This record gives sequence, structure tokens and C-alpha cells, in this order.
Amino acid sequence: MIRHILTIAAMAASALPGVASAHGKLVSSTPAANATVAKPTELTLTFSDALLAPMSGAELVMTGMPGMSDHPPMPIKGFKTNVEGKTMTLTLPRALPVGSYDLKWHVAGADQHRVEGGYSFKVK
Repeated sequence: MIRHILTIAAMAASALPGVASAHGKLVSSTPAANATVAKPTELTLTFSDALLAPMSGAELVMTGMPGMSDHPPMPIKGFKTNVEGKTMTLTLPRALPVGSYDLKWHVAGADQHRVEGGYSFKVK
């Protein structure tokens, strides 16, 4: 009896659409990973799936500044995060100064599974 129930459950699970097990992936970003850009005021991340705004966000940290070899990581605060559809936009209150940055993001899609990632870029 238990074997019969497990077989039916396995068949039912395999009949479900693949979307239920898919997780959003970063498909593009501005600035791109490892890019060097001129003083951005907005960062845009586009994902493969629609995002749940309350469960999605980002952190931005300045990791280096020209002329300061021992620059401690400095969190960038005060930006606004807007999540719409597959896109997350970070709008900065002013252009980022020259330096290197790490952007870390976390998102959740319809399945509410949290996915994290990040990348670095430089401002010239």
C-alpha cells in the first residue's frame, strides 16, 4: 500500500510544470560585473523570473578608494530600491565616487525561494 502511494506521489510530482522548481537567475546588470563605469546614479539588475518585492533587496559596499590602500569597506546607504516584474533598480541619491564596489543582492520569485548573489565593479 505504501509503495502504491509513493508511486502515485512521484508520478504526480513529475507531472507538475518545471516552473515550480525554477529559481530566478541574474541575466543582466548595469553596471555589468567587473565593468568600469563613469559615476552611476542608478544600478539595474534583471532576473529570469518575476520578483517578490518584499523579499528582494541589495547591499552596496565601497571596497576601495584611489590613494587609500587600506580603505575599510564602507556600506553605501540612502539608495532607494524598486522592484518591478523581473527588474530591481537601485536609485542613488548622488553619483557614486571613484572607487571599487561590491553589490550583493537577494531575491525571491513566485516559489518564495531566496536566491543570493553578487558581483564587483569600479567607478572611474
